[in-house]
Amino acid sequence: MVEKALLDILACPKCKTAVKLEGNRLVCQDTACGLRYPVRNDVPIMLIDEAEKPGEPSHLAGGGASHSV
Repeated sequence: MVEKALLDILACPKCKTAVKLEGNRLVCQDTACGLRYPVRNDVPIMLIDEAEKPGEPSHLAGGGASHSV
């Protein structure tokens, strides 16, 4: 569980808006951004490359894997 004191100071690294804990994700509260950041072992992973985009299925997002062209 992410501590409330930490939640109070965390912000989305992309748009700098506050985030809210929803399950095992921190969700950006800016509706234009809406990125969802994973929480692993009670540690928020606040990396844009690891975030899920709004509407993106959880199993396809994050991981930082590159796609070959």
